Amino acid sequence: MNEHRTTNSTQPMIVKYVQHAHAGIQPTTLSRHAIGYVIRGRKYLYNGDVRRELGRGDMFFLASGHHYMENVPEGGKPFEQIIFYYSPEDLGRILANLNVSYGLHVSDDHDCPNCHEQNEVIFPAWAAARNFFNSTNSYLRDGIFNEDHTAEHLKMTELIYLIFSQDDCCLKAKLLENTDSQRENFDQIIHNNIFTGASIEELAQLCNRSLTSFKKEFRKHFFEPPHKWFIRQRLMHSRLLLISSDKLISEIGNKCGFPNTSHFIKLFKKEYGMTPAAYRTRYSEGAFAEVVQQEHGGRSGGRPEVYSGGEPGCFGPSEPPCSLPPTGCCGYSGFLVDVLNNSECRKALRPE
Repeated sequence: MNEHRTTNSTQPMIVKYVQHAHAGIQPTTLSRHAIGYVIRGRKYLYNGDVRRELGRGDMFFLASGHHYMENVPEGGKPFEQIIFYYSPEDLGRILANLNVSYGLHVSDDHDCPNCHEQNEVIFPAWAAARNFFNSTNSYLRDGIFNEDHTAEHLKMTELIYLIFSQDDCCLKAKLLENTDSQRENFDQIIHNNIFTGASIEELAQLCNRSLTSFKKEFRKHFFEPPHKWFIRQRLMHSRLLLISSDKLISEIGNKCGFPNTSHFIKLFKKEYGMTPAAYRTRYSEGAFAEVVQQEHGGRSGGRPEVYSGGEPGCFGPSEPPCSLPPTGCCGYSGFLVDVLNNSECRKALRPE
């Protein structure tokens, strides 16, 4: 799995992806957090043996790091989604400006253990959010964000405002976690080293912690001991490679940090109750047919088109936006237009 690390100044915040053909489960590494919206088709997020399904009108949050997802076109039409990328610094600046300029006070009494343990959150978009993404689709089609990066940041500010003006929920709680810079740095180091083979002692040094302090903080963040968590993450990746590629068992084991094939097979069987070969065979015979949807119509080639850039290397080439008309956004101006008409707000919200 490749790492994609570049400075935020070279990456756009707002991206539209269009995928014409089903490409199966794809591993993806994100260097920033993401808030997305499914315009058309179905999307699946994989975490271990759990598959979570999204459809048109669903929002999702993806934390930075490794993810496994599948985009499925439907009805002979391409899969389409819009994604907003942001860093903790972006979010902190936006919340500070909303507080100073508009008196937005953020609270979070949401107490849900599930959302704190997961790197993904799925949330059905409410009416204002649907209108927001429809207007964003129109802006992307017209190339507004390419011409004015301030407009891009203002649109991101509008999205954050919409989310934080709602009642407490999993989506809001996950975003608030991103404002903890110390936790963010700790988590980033851990996710960057899933496949490097770094020892626990080396990771503790990278995090500027004593070994005891590192293990304690690791349990607080990931809810299990480091060794067990890293093994599970690597086995999860191997499982998805088994069902989405034709690589040799030994090659998959080595790629996932298990150079000893016998040891890899033993660990895999302990985790999933069967050998890697048996797992692949059962999948190919349809035993896991509920996990993967059949390919729908569309042109050949599964790599999606990207509008206005994106996370480098994760998705594909760029070309002009399609002419999908936004629905339900007639007359919607929203926070962005209000702020664009206020020069003081533009100045306050302009990124440094």
